[in-house]
Amino acid sequence: MPTLLVSFGTRPEAIKMAPVVLELHRRGLFRVVTCLTGQHREMLDQVITAFALPVDHDLNVMREAQSLTHITTAVLQGFERLLEAESPDMVLVHGDTTTTFATALAAFYRQIPVAHVEAGLRTDTLYNPYPEEANRRLTDRLAEILWAPTGAARDALLAEGVAPENILVTGNTVIDALLATAGGSAPAFDSRVDEALSRPGPKVLVTVHRRESWGVPMQSIARAIKHACADLPQATFVFPIHLNPVVRETFRGILGEVPGVVFTEPLPYQPFVHLMKAVDLIITDSGGIQEEGPTLGKPVLVMRDTTERPEGISAGTARLVGTDSETIRRAIVELLTDETVYRSMATAINPYGDGHASKRIADHLEHHFGLRDLPAEAFVPEMPELR
Repeated sequence: MPTLLVSFGTRPEAIKMAPVVLELHRRGLFRVVTCLTGQHREMLDQVITAFALPVDHDLNVMREAQSLTHITTAVLQGFERLLEAESPDMVLVHGDTTTTFATALAAFYRQIPVAHVEAGLRTDTLYNPYPEEANRRLTDRLAEILWAPTGAARDALLAEGVAPENILVTGNTVIDALLATAGGSAPAFDSRVDEALSRPGPKVLVTVHRRESWGVPMQSIARAIKHACADLPQATFVFPIHLNPVVRETFRGILGEVPGVVFTEPLPYQPFVHLMKAVDLIITDSGGIQEEGPTLGKPVLVMRDTTERPEGISAGTARLVGTDSETIRRAIVELLTDETVYRSMATAINPYGDGHASKRIADHLEHHFGLRDLPAEAFVPEMPELR
């Protein structure tokens, strides 16, 4: 029985790898070993509990005010010992975190094949997003199997010289996790979320945390929300604020006294999904939410200068608004006051997945290891050509 070692270290990785791990366990054809690096802690542990994910190892690398160098070296050292002890036939990683790159590098050093979930996303701007763009490119160079979520991601890999037979378009596993969670009963929200959702008027979900947004861009985003609240006094902005002290200090300093803004602690995944279902609009700098929002029929304003997910922009489910305060304010006001514009985004085609990405990945692994005769079928989304 082949051994697969699955690594993840942050909340987004765990959400997107959970359907893959659970599908592989369900089939029972592989020995599946899971390892947390603990690059995140509290937010990661919430996801492990929500999906009842089996965890075999925990490197627990997180430190206060940790640097990228610390995360990289701690994961490398931890995985060196772990790979020797477990002797996996393949290592599975996800996305673009420092855990992802360091795990792939540790496996490469021991000449163990790497399979990369969510491969091929590109902004072609090395420092935006930072350090994710570099992490993903480097991981793709080290990977033997590349599971691209979309055709555009596959095209990016082909343009870089990856052999076509090493790539499978799967759709994004985050849609698998989202649909499974959204289909369940809504959990009880905490009192602050309940109070915010009970207010009259439109509701806006805000998530901002990315490292490249720190400083002036983040201050500009905060001012845009403040000005939008003045323009739309009936609107409520629900803001589960990231645990990072830089994020908290910036937004609480500018928005702490604004009546239209309701801060909450970061929500576990299940309540967060149902909060996305309950709001009218999402504004974010997150990557995954650019995929999740359209699946739930929610327009998404992406507060970044670039995105590695251009499919949503082309399909009209998301709009790239940058970090300029006035541009963001105008976009929020337009969507919440112009029903035609709102409807065109809310009903646009979602290009990111159909809820079966993890099954395609499991099929591909079975075929790769000679456990299945038929090759895995690729995901073919219904969407317009990229502009």
